[in-house]
Amino acid sequence: MTTKRTALAGVDVGGTFTDVFVLDEAKGTATVAKVPSTPANQAVGFLNGLEQGTGDLGRLRTVVHGTTVGTNALLERKGAVTGIITTTGFRDVLEMRRRDRPKTWGLWGTFEPVVPRDRRVEVDERVLADGSIRTPLDPDAAKAAAKLLLERGCEAVAIAFINAYANDANERAALDAVRAVWPNDHVTASHLLVPEIREFERTSTATLNAYLQPPVARYLGRLEEALAEQGAESDVLIVQSNGGVMSIETAKAQPIRTALSGPAAGVIAAAHIGGVAGYPNLITCDMGGTSFDVSLVADGQSALAAQTSIDFGMVVRAPMIEIVTIGAGGGSIARVDAGGLLQVGPESAGSDPGPVCYGLGNDRPTVTDCNVVMGRINADRPIGGKLDRLDVEAARAALTKHVADPLGLDSPEAAAEAVIRVANAKMAGAIRVVSIERGHDPQQFVAVPFGGGGALHAGALIREVGLKKALVPRYPGVTSAIGCTIADLRQDFVETWNTLVDDLDTGALTDAIDRLGARGREVVEGAGVKLDRIDRIVELDMLYVGQTHTVAVPLTLAEGGAVDAAAIAAAFEAAYTTTYGRLLKGISMRLMNLRVAVAGRRPRFDLKLLAPEPGGSVKAATTGTRRVYVDGGWHDATILTRLSLPVGARIPGPAILEQPDTTILIEPGLVGEVDDYGNVLIGEA
Repeated sequence: MTTKRTALAGVDVGGTFTDVFVLDEAKGTATVAKVPSTPANQAVGFLNGLEQGTGDLGRLRTVVHGTTVGTNALLERKGAVTGIITTTGFRDVLEMRRRDRPKTWGLWGTFEPVVPRDRRVEVDERVLADGSIRTPLDPDAAKAAAKLLLERGCEAVAIAFINAYANDANERAALDAVRAVWPNDHVTASHLLVPEIREFERTSTATLNAYLQPPVARYLGRLEEALAEQGAESDVLIVQSNGGVMSIETAKAQPIRTALSGPAAGVIAAAHIGGVAGYPNLITCDMGGTSFDVSLVADGQSALAAQTSIDFGMVVRAPMIEIVTIGAGGGSIARVDAGGLLQVGPESAGSDPGPVCYGLGNDRPTVTDCNVVMGRINADRPIGGKLDRLDVEAARAALTKHVADPLGLDSPEAAAEAVIRVANAKMAGAIRVVSIERGHDPQQFVAVPFGGGGALHAGALIREVGLKKALVPRYPGVTSAIGCTIADLRQDFVETWNTLVDDLDTGALTDAIDRLGARGREVVEGAGVKLDRIDRIVELDMLYVGQTHTVAVPLTLAEGGAVDAAAIAAAFEAAYTTTYGRLLKGISMRLMNLRVAVAGRRPRFDLKLLAPEPGGSVKAATTGTRRVYVDGGWHDATILTRLSLPVGARIPGPAILEQPDTTILIEPGLVGEVDDYGNVLIGEA
């Protein structure tokens, strides 16, 4: 008997755990799983999680994957040996950047590009800014450059010519020539990724894409093989950094689009969960084992950035959900520096060896060790299934040695609280970056803490930042995996126009919008994925003449409608006022880039599927009490099984809500309430 393929799975592979959410639409059931990640071969943890979540891989119809392979390769500089073929005279664009520096103050700091100078090769060609070709490319020169890079050990190559955005003829000729001699598919041309003005950003994006192609392609290839060996015939989609999904083949060719894949999925899920619960203004707080990722959702819409720096000098010019990341995860290591100051992160113990309490060889205290010592994490019920019990005494000893003694604190609990306060302050700073520093009032926003550790810090964050309240999803530890299952299909296009609004050919701009929209619709419709509808999103990059930085200008335009110059000017003034608070009257406006995105909206499942079963009670969910260290003293906290709490339950702090994928702390003076969807809302009592 053939198993019916009715299940949709979302898989988010993090540095510590691999999270899985399986939705069987035919049965109306949802299953979650959380297993240890396997850094040596992430496909192993991926399959372990799927098997635990499904019980039968043959049930899977579609698997949607949020991956950190590309992110980690960039941050750890473990991409492929890569070469660059560029225009004569532009060999050092990647190294010169925008003449910024790693340290804002002082003339010090170093930067090493991912491609050293001896693997950056020049060829004679020249396209002018108006698109005319001064020097055609000699294909033999491009072949010779490629052969030289192969001799120097390159596995991937990027082709980035000056002004290729204005006319890609020379770059296309080079692409054909290089492919004729290159032994694999790892060849990237800048005009295919970033057909817009500014040579550094275009070169950087193309180079980083080539740098990621081999490791990401190998990983996805292993994943496909492993799924096939286990009898899974499911389609595999990959989450993009812009919140959409793409095919596995596209991800292999354009891996740079996965740079923030996993965190983006979490923002998607949080926005949907919060919106359904009645809170369209959110600040998402994803705390995993290594990092704390923050993003802002206003009026139900996540913020997209046209450009992102993954690390200093690693600039990616591609639409990505705006996410601020700091090193403040559960595995972040605490230390006292040479100046006697307590620091937390960015170094992390990860999943191997992990926190001290794991007993796997690390002797330096982490945020997780602090929560264990303070009684906030149950040492007898660690999440993830990796260990049977956590070693509290080892964590206490590490905190005493590395924090309490150097700072003169009288107990490991005091040291643990000091570490937690520093970590909370760092997290609060990240929240202020995405809210206050961008003109938003935190009091109008609800925090959505998720990941394995986010709900332990929710109360401290809403008090420190002044947020309205916190909404903890039903399964916070697998929220990013849930986001994978509801991410839309999305295709983005950009064209450089670089023209004054006064000189704008509105007919040509209308035609370009329709042409790019039609291309996107063709791609989205051809994906063979069930969709509710297809939306077209139009945005312009604009500025005043003489400025460098653009503002994003949304343009409301019905399909088939014509562009109006006066409407563009009005939209720019509205966007500019929102960003800077004033206008520059009398200065001409310039349209730099046209951006068109086509989004295929995938069906959202009913979140009431995750709601508690009727008939439960707070009394039945209560399992006892435990001493918890808060604000310098011990408190008797009520311990409850979170998933057994009924809708409408009200839980005053101090209380600990335990579930397989996370732990929730409700501090004294706060209260938690369970809403109709099983979310826990935490606020002032």
